[in-house]
Amino acid sequence: MEKTAKIYIAGHRGLVGSAILRQLKSDGFANFVLRNHAELDLIDQAAVASFFEQEKPEYVFLAAAKVGGIHANHTYPAQFIYENLSIQSNIIHCAYLTGVKRLLFLGSSCIYPKFAPQPMKEEYLLSGELEPTNEPYALAKIAGIKMCESYNRQYGTCFYSVMPTNLYGPGDNFDLNNSHVLPALIRKFHDAKQLGAKEVVVWGTGNPMREFLHVDDMAKACVFAMNLSDRQISASLTNYPLPSFVNVGTGIDISIRALAETIAGVVGFEGALVFNSDMPDGTPRKLLDVSRMKSLGWEAEINLQAGIEDTYAWFLGELSAANG
Repeated sequence: MEKTAKIYIAGHRGLVGSAILRQLKSDGFANFVLRNHAELDLIDQAAVASFFEQEKPEYVFLAAAKVGGIHANHTYPAQFIYENLSIQSNIIHCAYLTGVKRLLFLGSSCIYPKFAPQPMKEEYLLSGELEPTNEPYALAKIAGIKMCESYNRQYGTCFYSVMPTNLYGPGDNFDLNNSHVLPALIRKFHDAKQLGAKEVVVWGTGNPMREFLHVDDMAKACVFAMNLSDRQISASLTNYPLPSFVNVGTGIDISIRALAETIAGVVGFEGALVFNSDMPDGTPRKLLDVSRMKSLGWEAEINLQAGIEDTYAWFLGELSAANG
């Protein structure tokens, strides 16, 4: 990307979008076109078409999405599939119509089958049944990948995708009803510590294995991917039938039990951990094979302990600011 290029970040206020914006600014980019939800409803096809026709961005980071953990996915399945399909379809199609040079679509590791071989390679997409607890969201993300791939094949566009593992970091959602496991645990342990509680109940058995990537690493990966040479993109990401996406993660996973113990240590909660096996575990293991991304020249830098400490510090700062 040229430093003067006009860049649109869809979802620039979200966890990933805000991190991408910070990274781009740090790298010297300054020509951004940004809209919040009140200014542009990405579900509104006509509004999105008008925006692209008027602004004509050269590069698009598609980070806007309706996201959430197991509880949110279980409670709002219709919203998860409708809103995500609408957002990505509107943006991808309008990017094609207005001649966007490159578009980067952000997917999710939940696209892979529930019992996919571990670690999960890009080639495992659509090779088995999805995890039922987040199937609507996963189907929407798969559709986004295939839409980018199809536009590349038919129209010669340069639209490709990155599949991040579980993300966390500054700007995360700490709402216990709608957040992902890591920020939810931070909130649970913090509240328990403040209340002097003797125990914290964690959903599930604690046995599932999960991989976590700090959002600042994800932002660097996105900017890195957008700046790949034409030769690298053609050879690795837009040359059908090769997968038009690449996994982004650390290549290291941890059990939910070990994660909870680590977070309790960072927060300073000294009570007992109780695992409620009546609640769903979700997919037994989700570890990405990140060899393809490494072969392109990128790998994660922030380890989990340091990342959790950084995230908790940000959370405390936000609480302090909210309380005056």
